[in-house]
Amino acid sequence: MAGPKFGSFKAEKGDSAGTAGAAAQRRDPYEVLEVGRNATEQEIKSAFRRMALKYHPDKNADDPVASEKFQEATFSYNILSDPEKRRQYDASGFEAIEADSQELELDLSSLNTVNTMFAALFSKLGVPIKTTVSATVLEEALNGSVEISQLQLGKSLCRKVEKQSAHFYSVDITDKEAKTGLVCRVNSTSKSKFKLLYFEPEDNGGLSLALQEDSAKTGKVTSAGMFFLGFPVYRFEQNNSAAAAKDPDSAFFKRLDGFQPCEVNELKAGTHYFAVYGDNFFKSASYTIEVVCAEPFSAEKEKLRSVEAKIIAKRSELSKFESEYREVLAKFTEMTNRYAQEMQTIDELLKERNAIHASYTNNPTLQRSSSSSKGKSPSKGSTKSEDDDQTVKKEKKSKSPPMDMEGSKSDDEAPKTKKEKKPKDRIRRKKWFNIHLKVDKRRPC
Repeated sequence: MAGPKFGSFKAEKGDSAGTAGAAAQRRDPYEVLEVGRNATEQEIKSAFRRMALKYHPDKNADDPVASEKFQEATFSYNILSDPEKRRQYDASGFEAIEADSQELELDLSSLNTVNTMFAALFSKLGVPIKTTVSATVLEEALNGSVEISQLQLGKSLCRKVEKQSAHFYSVDITDKEAKTGLVCRVNSTSKSKFKLLYFEPEDNGGLSLALQEDSAKTGKVTSAGMFFLGFPVYRFEQNNSAAAAKDPDSAFFKRLDGFQPCEVNELKAGTHYFAVYGDNFFKSASYTIEVVCAEPFSAEKEKLRSVEAKIIAKRSELSKFESEYREVLAKFTEMTNRYAQEMQTIDELLKERNAIHASYTNNPTLQRSSSSSKGKSPSKGSTKSEDDDQTVKKEKKSKSPPMDMEGSKSDDEAPKTKKEKKPKDRIRRKKWFNIHLKVDKRRPC
């Protein structure tokens, strides 16, 4: 049997008329799920869960109307459960969603036991998809054909549940225990993935799913818990990590949006039913389950109530702080852009000024290379030194070696033997002004 398509809404580019016609035939998602426009995320989720259990194809195999309603509820939930899609729909209706080509067409229901495997693969690709309890397990529970084990208060039980299977437990509580509160905790030291389920009895003797908690890693274990303490207790669902990576600021301000109240806050005296579901396609899940009375934990109850109240208050503060932060951030971005523009303008003006200064000359070569030659021009002292060196070289070439009075070379310039000859690099160079003058002794001065 082919299962319904989850979230099958498609944007056909180039066929605006067909898209508009299809959008006009669809019902308002709020009307489909029977919730108000100000409904919280948890209220939307609870409404969808009720409709999904009621109209699931596995329960209504020969009812096309139920299948149609199930698909409609799924489509509506895909819109309202996504904050961005919900915002777009509230602003412009179905056309805004489909014009953005936000397509999600996944037939997970027909996959039955392989739902978890595909969800894990999509999660690695950055498309997180929450797994659902196998329709077979839910159908067996509704028909009352599941095996239920008795669980004593305050006593833990260690077991291993096979993949895509569930262990059911029943717990009997008195009026006193119901008033003081009840807590069900499941832990897995092997870090197995599982779901903790709470079922309510039906008139036909079957069980219908009422609450569901996915296991989460806490330190070296995975755990899940349900708290029935007589006052609102909240569950915390992490936001999409892929979306958080794209926009960290939005992720921060929406971090507490997943903090929503549980549907059931207290239990009445009588028998209650829990189940542990193996939420891993590849292997079984080892776990320890324990149901305890909250009477010995009165201090912990008050601390939990106080901390969660602070979290709710902080969520309200974040909403106000976000608007202030966005305003300051916009101003900062504006100032940063202006700073860059002013810096560029100043650089261009100074460059233009230097070019004008360089233009005050009749020498075209200087006009072209004035700016570059300024940094490379030598100092006056170095120029004079170079001129002196050139003068010395010219004087040495033009002057012959000095002669004595007899017309012979001076003793200093007399040839030397090989032994007395010094290396050329050690010959003392005479300065240009050390010149011997010829004097004729026969002519009187």
